[in-house]
Amino acid sequence: MDKLRAIQTFIQIAERGSLTAAAAALELSLPTVVRNLAELERQLGVTLFNRTTRRVRLTEEGRHYLESCRAAIGHLEDAESLLSSRRARPSGHLVVTASVLLGRLYVGPFVNTFLKQHPEMSIDLVLLDRVVDLVEEGIDVAFRVGTLRDSSLHARHLGDLRRVVCASPAYLRRKGTPKRPEDLAGHASVRFSGLARSERMRFVEQGREIEIKLAPRFISNSFDVALQACVDGIGVGQFVHWAAEPLVREGKLRLLLQSFYPPGSQVNVVYPHARLMSTKLRVFVDEAVEHLRPLMADATQAAP
Repeated sequence: MDKLRAIQTFIQIAERGSLTAAAAALELSLPTVVRNLAELERQLGVTLFNRTTRRVRLTEEGRHYLESCRAAIGHLEDAESLLSSRRARPSGHLVVTASVLLGRLYVGPFVNTFLKQHPEMSIDLVLLDRVVDLVEEGIDVAFRVGTLRDSSLHARHLGDLRRVVCASPAYLRRKGTPKRPEDLAGHASVRFSGLARSERMRFVEQGREIEIKLAPRFISNSFDVALQACVDGIGVGQFVHWAAEPLVREGKLRLLLQSFYPPGSQVNVVYPHARLMSTKLRVFVDEAVEHLRPLMADATQAAP
């Protein structure tokens, strides 16, 4: 027996209230419909309908089975629609948001690559250092750092953001290299104000949190300007590892106190949860994950 055909037959009988009407809707003979229903009931070991000469009515077991069958057919239809959408070329417009730092380092370059590969797409990239309401503000996709609190959003993990402490070799020759967080007392700090409002640096040792306050010598709301001040030896800085790591490789900065860093924060690409994604949204999210995951994984490994 074709199980799917039998289920479709059962649904039609239940919705139309008669075997004859179901046969007409399915373009099958009445004996075929009767045979399909009888075989389905035999396999299930239950009676799905109470039959009279004029009408059939669902049994209690039949009502429960009908709900499950409708859900199963719905999932199959969704799968077919999704496969069809995968064959289509993405086109249209997306509004995308990210923090300023994440956007400048990763999302912006990815969006440029995406647009080159998909000439029928256009994107509005909004860089904001605040959490936006995707639905209320008309945002299709967001790249977010930290724990997601909105359960209506669907998220895919890209990597982890870690904060590292660093200083220039010249600064460390003048002031000495700290071995423990407490050794930072008395050091001057360079701070990117978009990363944290606090003047304190947070560390962890064997589950115990340690906070050290440094005297701020230079503060900027531009991470590249703050990084350059750190490279120029103005003080000790705390930065996102994605921004600091290239300068560490070049020998312009040295990482400090790496064994005391607290756990990082998740970075996710998120979008409003929907039963079916549009082709343009699905392709954008899939390619963002494929493109950005390796880059963020490499950066994470470079800064323990």
